[in-house]
Amino acid sequence: MRLHPISWVMWALGAATCALLTRNPLYLVLIGLSAGLVMLTAGTRTQARSWQQLLKLGAVVWLVTIPFNALMLHAGKHVLLHLPQTWPLIGGNITLEAVLFGAAAGLALWVLLLIFSAFNIALDSSELIRLIPPAFYQVGLITSIGLTYVPQMLKSSLEIREAQRVRGHRFRSWRDTTPLVMPLVTSSLERAMQLAESMEARGFGGSGQEQTTRQQLFNSLLALCGMALLVAVLGIQLWLRQYPWWLVGLFVLALGLLGMAILRQSRAARRSRYRPRRWHSVDTLLTAGALIAAASMLAARIVGGTHLQYYPFPPNGLLPGFTPWVGVAMLFLALPALVSLALAPAPPSRRTEEGVPQ
Repeated sequence: MRLHPISWVMWALGAATCALLTRNPLYLVLIGLSAGLVMLTAGTRTQARSWQQLLKLGAVVWLVTIPFNALMLHAGKHVLLHLPQTWPLIGGNITLEAVLFGAAAGLALWVLLLIFSAFNIALDSSELIRLIPPAFYQVGLITSIGLTYVPQMLKSSLEIREAQRVRGHRFRSWRDTTPLVMPLVTSSLERAMQLAESMEARGFGGSGQEQTTRQQLFNSLLALCGMALLVAVLGIQLWLRQYPWWLVGLFVLALGLLGMAILRQSRAARRSRYRPRRWHSVDTLLTAGALIAAASMLAARIVGGTHLQYYPFPPNGLLPGFTPWVGVAMLFLALPALVSLALAPAPPSRRTEEGVPQ
């Protein structure tokens, strides 16, 4: 049984919220383990392999952040080595605290990339487009094309690499990547031309609206007033640095104007109707797990838990803090993996010629 697209969106939002609210490496490891299990169980081995290249690139970026922070931040008591003070920017002490701080920052970026990869493997882009309001169908289609570009490019690079290796080419250094880059660019351009022709044949860019000029103008004015009021409310809040009741009312009014404009535009847009996906109890369980994880992290942040951040410089210690109930809540993000394993069909038993299982 396939899970509902909304449940996957809620899982991705919950996991990303948890990863953005903390820099504690212990919590980030738990989030990363949960997202990794989801990535391995949500899709096929080929899909996971296509995203492994992007994760490797993210790991390289992670490793680069460690020496960068170590060379730029010279605070800390545990000195690993000392560079001459005459060297600009990097001169000074290279401390263990700076190395650990850079490793935690890079880990947060890599965990977000892992969540993004798991979400793209689990949810097809066509199902994601159906969740977008009809008023934004063009934006949604363009966004889905952008999201599918990365896995298609990675898959093409793997196929080209294997074909070149069969022909006897060996990739030893960056100078040997020309037989990989040129076919990849050519195939990407061909795919872009085919996509443009197919979109043109299907009438992309047409009106698709059943509205008069006056109705379209009214909807545009609603959206413009809502956006202008929202920007004004945000500016006033930054100036006052507080939330009076009338400012909250203006914020609600701005959201209402924007929602009305989107609703009117969506009703006028013509859109094909598909058979709706049913919502099952498993989807409720997955959504509840994501909400529990995000709510626990938000509650810990509101209460004032300094353990969510990791700052190993004095007077703090090198070891990060840890609250057990927050760590347990992060494990709820692994519920999709457990559900996929529980709902996976059992492998057929091997039988002998007499029909008795071995």
